[in-house]
Amino acid sequence: MKKLILFGPPGAGKGTFSSQIRKVLPDIIHISTGDIFRENLKNETPLGLKAKGYMDKGELVPDDVTIEMVRDRLTREDVKAEGFILDGFPRTISQAKALTNITEVDLLLLLEVPRDLIMKRILGRYACPNCNKLYNKYTLPPKVEGICDACGSEIKFEQRSDDNEETLKNRLDAYEKNAKPIIKYYKKMGILKKVNAENTLKFTEKDIKEILNI
Repeated sequence: MKKLILFGPPGAGKGTFSSQIRKVLPDIIHISTGDIFRENLKNETPLGLKAKGYMDKGELVPDDVTIEMVRDRLTREDVKAEGFILDGFPRTISQAKALTNITEVDLLLLLEVPRDLIMKRILGRYACPNCNKLYNKYTLPPKVEGICDACGSEIKFEQRSDDNEETLKNRLDAYEKNAKPIIKYYKKMGILKKVNAENTLKFTEKDIKEILNI
């Protein structure tokens, strides 16, 4: 059983790498903070209602609410039995310290990707409006330009409104500022491992096992 944190900037490919890990550890539970929030909001749990109160006012949900949501998820039986891949948490040093009090972590996997590649990954992404298959203008175009590989519909590159260069630079700057103390914290604990995430799909099962120390 492994307890893992996937850590890295927006566009580092945490979802893709999580899928690679699950080929080796098929029963491990993938937990994203986005999913935890959606579940609590949908089920109108006390924590979900508390978070909604902040979100409705356009405020950030405080650390203590986020931490309690994560604590609740990590103490469920499926996680106790199979371990977890935690994606999107911790985002602050106080969250990292709180996580240490909730559970032991085996490894923080720091996905490293050059900033110019992240820009291409995020600024170039789009989807087929018919079947939602994902493409990238720079790194993953359709085989025939303007035609979806999966369903044959006509598609064209349209950038999402929040995927502009200035917004992305701000997000990356904010990540780097918050990431430094977190990286330092886990490095000091001796459980930080850097992963070249320029193309995690090339990793073999043997590569993944070496990364995870199994």
